[in-house]
Formats: sequence, C-alpha cells, structure tokens
Amino acid sequence: MKFNGQTRQLNRNISLLQYLQENKFDISKIAVELNGNIVPRTTYAEVLLQEEDVLEVVSFVGGG
Repeated sequence: MKFNGQTRQLNRNISLLQYLQENKFDISKIAVELNGNIVPRTTYAEVLLQEEDVLEVVSFVGGG
C-alpha cells in the first residue's frame, strides 16, 4: 500500500479506522483520500484496506 507517498506493507486485513488508530491519528482532525476519493469519516470502520491502495491522510492545523 502507498501511504502518503511511501510504500507500507499490510500484514493483515485491517479497516481504515483501525489503521488510523494504530498510527495515532486524531480522527477528528484529519481528511482521508483513498485511491483518489475522499472517504467520509462515518465509513472508516467499513473500509478494508488492500495492498494496492493509495492512501493519503491530511491533518488540519490551526494558525494564522
């Protein structure tokens, strides 16, 4: 799988939500694109990641 431009090995079936939690993302402060499509936050638990997926995660940062 490609994650933010880097190749990552998926060793097991895992949902998008599990992957994000295991990698310490704050779900309320990110946007996720999977294979070119924005993934609604409400579906993270239903989406199963595959080896051929391209995943981009963008964190929101406050400031001014």
